[in-house]
Amino acid sequence: MTDTSTPANEVVNPPVPPGTLLLELVPVPVTDIERSKAFYADQLGFRLDVDVSPTPGVRIVQFTPPGSACSIALAEGLPNLDMPPGTLRGLHLVVADIEAARAELVQRGVEVGEVEDLGGVFYAFFADPDGNTWCLQHMPWR
Repeated sequence: MTDTSTPANEVVNPPVPPGTLLLELVPVPVTDIERSKAFYADQLGFRLDVDVSPTPGVRIVQFTPPGSACSIALAEGLPNLDMPPGTLRGLHLVVADIEAARAELVQRGVEVGEVEDLGGVFYAFFADPDGNTWCLQHMPWR
């Protein structure tokens, strides 16, 4: 008899329902994967999912923000993902308490701008070491 149970630490994704389009991975262009790996893991608190080099000259590092169904990928040696580092703009991290989320990131050493009210939706902007921009977003009705 073969044990087909899922190990306790393995994340299992549900099947993809017909007709759905699930956004699950966003490539983030960076110059230095090790520096970016430290930023996303240590400063932002993203979970490291994958760090592989399937062939010489290729490396893929994947992270998932806490509670998110969408991950990011840092990659080198994959021409189809080649973008100039620092060109990704405005990735949103939706939070329940923007002041608390901002304070936690600031405590972790992330330079996060002040919270801005843009018509009842609140934002706080920051960038990764290459200049890719992110924002915390809080919608009070959610």
